[in-house]
Amino acid sequence: MSTQRIGVFGGTFDPPHIGHLILAGEALAQLNLQRLLWVLTPNPPHKQDNLITSLEHRLNMLQSMIAHNPKFEISYLEINRPGPHYTVDTINLLKQQEPEAEIILLIGGDSLADLPTWRFAPDLITAVSNFGVMLRPNRHIDIYALESQLPGITSKLHFIEALLQPVSSRELRRRIKSNEMARYYLSSEVYNYIETHQLYR
Repeated sequence: MSTQRIGVFGGTFDPPHIGHLILAGEALAQLNLQRLLWVLTPNPPHKQDNLITSLEHRLNMLQSMIAHNPKFEISYLEINRPGPHYTVDTINLLKQQEPEAEIILLIGGDSLADLPTWRFAPDLITAVSNFGVMLRPNRHIDIYALESQLPGITSKLHFIEALLQPVSSRELRRRIKSNEMARYYLSSEVYNYIETHQLYR
C-alpha cells in the first residue's frame, strides 16, 4: 500500500475565493495528493491588529466552496484548540493523527519569503515532507538566501504552476466594500452567502 500524501492549506479565508480553489486543485494534480485539508485559522497570530470576519461566516463560506470535491476536507485542528495557532504545532498534531502520511504544506510565494520569521521555522521544515509553493506572477524568491537562513528547505520545495491572475482576499474585501466588481473572483456559493449576510460592507 502506497503512502498517503496529504496537502495542508491554511489561512483565514476571509473570504475564500477562486485563487484558493485554483491552488488547491493544481496541488492535487501536480503533487499527487490523495487528500487536501483546509485548515481554517480562527485568530492568526500575524493578524492580531486586523478586523477578521467571524469564524462562523468564514467556515460556512469555505464549506460551501469546497463541497463539490470529495478530496477536499475542512480540518478542525485549529478550530478545536485554543490559540495562538502556529503552523508547526498544527503540522505536528496532524502527524500524530497520520503517522504514516507524507505531509505537504501549501503556501504562497509571500509566505515562503517570510518563512524565516515564522515561529520554529527550522522545526517546521523538518516536520513536513514537502512545501507546495505557488508564486504570484513576476514574483521572484531568492532561494539561495532562503537556504542560507533555513538549511534543507531547497530540497523540499515544489513549485506549482497555474493559469492565474493575482487574487487576494484583502482586495476582494475592498472591492465589495466599494461596490466594485468582485463577483467572478468568488464561487457562486460564496458570492451568494456574502450577499445574503451583507458581509464586508
